[in-house]
Amino acid sequence: MRRSSRSVCANLAEAYHKRRYTAHFISKLSDAESENVGTGVWLDLSFDFKYLFKELFDDFNFRNNEVVNYFHT
Repeated sequence: MRRSSRSVCANLAEAYHKRRYTAHFISKLSDAESENVGTGVWLDLSFDFKYLFKELFDDFNFRNNEVVNYFHT
């Protein structure tokens, strides 16, 4: 979960620095979105295996979905 969530930030930073190159910019945004989906999967598994309490899961899941919504605006 740490790797995928940090990768989202890294890919967004790389996309920003390559914004003049449309194809590379879009590719990095796509990578960031994919990593964010991976983070969501790890959150679900962590909750299912009772590593997270419901309140903490809901908070993390809400924040993760905010990032998802960013990609779809």
